[in-house]
Amino acid sequence: MSVSEELKRLHELHQAGALSDEEFARAKEKLLQGGSSQQAGDDFVAEVGKLRRSNTDRWLGGVCGGIAKQSGIESWIWRLIFVLVASCLGFGGLIYILMWIFVPTDDQ
Repeated sequence: MSVSEELKRLHELHQAGALSDEEFARAKEKLLQGGSSQQAGDDFVAEVGKLRRSNTDRWLGGVCGGIAKQSGIESWIWRLIFVLVASCLGFGGLIYILMWIFVPTDDQ
């Protein structure tokens, strides 16, 4: 989405009352400073870099517990997702094993 399209969308949200004047001004300033998609990508990379396997919430390697702690979604949901992906698509188990090997453990 281009900057002009995002500005138009922000203006429409402001006109509809979904954004207050202050929220609209902050969002517009952030957008004009180049903080839209590039900032979101940088935030995602920073969050992935913080990922750690859990020492306390673990069944096998603590991968789902670590993802749960980072994302705020319950670990049983992540376990279910891995089982479903592994059984339906066949590569969920491989992803889990690779994360078990390459994601460091939580030192807490």
